[in-house]
Amino acid sequence: MRRLSELLLERGLVTDQDCAEAEAIQRDSGAGLGPTLVRIGALSEEALLQVLSEQVGLPLLDAAAAPDVEAVREAARELGAPLSWLVDNETIVWRSHGALHAAGPRVHDPAIQEAIEQWGGASIYFARSLLLEPILLSLRGFDSSSSAASDPSRLMELAEEAPVIDFVNSVLAEAVALRASDVHFEPFENQLLVRLRVDGVLTQRRAVSRELFDAVASRIKLLSGMDIAERRLPQDGRQSMRVAGRDLDVRVSTLPTTWGESIVVRLLGSTRRIPELDALGLTLAQQAVMNEVIAQPNGLVLVTGPTGSGKTTTVYRLISRLNDGVRKIVTIEDPVEFDVPGVLQMAVRADIDLDFAAGLRSILRQDPDVIFVGEIRDSETARTAVQAALTGHLVISTVHTNSALAAASRLVDLGVERYLLADVLRAVIGQRLVRSVCPRCAAPDPDASHEARAQAVLPAALRAGPPRFRTGRGCAACGQSGFQGRVGVFEAAHIDAALQEAIRSGASEAELSALARTRGFTTLLENGLAKAREGHTSFREALRVLGAGAL
Repeated sequence: MRRLSELLLERGLVTDQDCAEAEAIQRDSGAGLGPTLVRIGALSEEALLQVLSEQVGLPLLDAAAAPDVEAVREAARELGAPLSWLVDNETIVWRSHGALHAAGPRVHDPAIQEAIEQWGGASIYFARSLLLEPILLSLRGFDSSSSAASDPSRLMELAEEAPVIDFVNSVLAEAVALRASDVHFEPFENQLLVRLRVDGVLTQRRAVSRELFDAVASRIKLLSGMDIAERRLPQDGRQSMRVAGRDLDVRVSTLPTTWGESIVVRLLGSTRRIPELDALGLTLAQQAVMNEVIAQPNGLVLVTGPTGSGKTTTVYRLISRLNDGVRKIVTIEDPVEFDVPGVLQMAVRADIDLDFAAGLRSILRQDPDVIFVGEIRDSETARTAVQAALTGHLVISTVHTNSALAAASRLVDLGVERYLLADVLRAVIGQRLVRSVCPRCAAPDPDASHEARAQAVLPAALRAGPPRFRTGRGCAACGQSGFQGRVGVFEAAHIDAALQEAIRSGASEAELSALARTRGFTTLLENGLAKAREGHTSFREALRVLGAGAL
């Protein structure tokens, strides 16, 4: 039989360096090569078990055939198998229609095979941690008393328990596989819920015993550099790690609630994964607006939208384009979400009164060419950003408004004089994210009224020709949702001389929009419905995100 390392290397699943690192850890821990590669994040468990299944000829356990914890307890009592042995060996046993079954990620180990033979033999399966860990954690049991939960040394022990490590790893690996942006661990009276946000939609993936919460929370805090014992105050942490062979930045936030701390883990990629402007969803005309304004040596560029609308991704793409090694680029962010080589990045620190305004004032003494201010949320930051743009800097920032052109009135409300804003504002960009149609499951939309309502408001130029396809049904490829991934919906206005004069004279948002339309401006709704006609999303999805009430 060929060695596991040879098979993994042959398929390009790991590198020589990964194997060398895992083998070094093996010498100290005694664990197998496969589990060690998974634990250090070099390999997904799914890929490992597929190779092992082919190597030793054992099938993978189907999720529908997995037992519940009581069936495992009953079989263990009948066989006289200690629960601690099952937990330590990551193995479950159960009877189905009188036949004995055993499953686990290491059931091919000789010691486990020998134990199964002593029980009289069984049907044996490889099984993913996704299926096993909730059962094994329940079998293991954890001390949920208040004294144990407040003892830092005990919490540290819980965080280092193998079942806890594997549970957290399997959740994160599942999140990566499903392209989730956030993982939510939510404690309630009798259970711990795990939910994933995929393509902007939050769905529940697991529900396990509440007794596991302190151990899981301690593990996550340990990974992100938080104070394990502090449970009364919100905390923020960050760490870089490998998950299923991918390098990720992980940002963690905790919030004390009635039944424990709600924990949200945000999974961040690297700048090399940020798409170009066209792949983000901008039209050629919108790209031209952005390229023109960032080519200018000074001025203010504002990107608007609610939280989670993709503003940060857009700004980082602009910064990456500006990052030519000639210009000095300095940012202040809350927090720094991507590490950009060649760009000086600073994080807001509320604990030492380093907010956006204070950080921006300090940045101006660093002789920058380009400044990114993570968000304009108060009058001091707004006025300082405008002054920076007036004094020869290109300033890019974000602001929370419902539309791009509402950004002008927002800054005026924050105390910026109209005449100053008109002089420095170069462009405003608004955006949202809509789910993209899965390319493998296009199907007619069963509710044609969505298209009819869209046709009523689309300009004639955007109504030309039939839609490429409409969606409303799903497929196995994307989990029956009809969607896979997300694409941006944008509106972008170049602030030319006419719009500058309108801002200076106090024009309303409606008046600014009407004037911008004469220069080719299209709204978020129009852009979203146009994307639906082109087959990038569905009319139903565009109306869900952009507001059916707009029609």
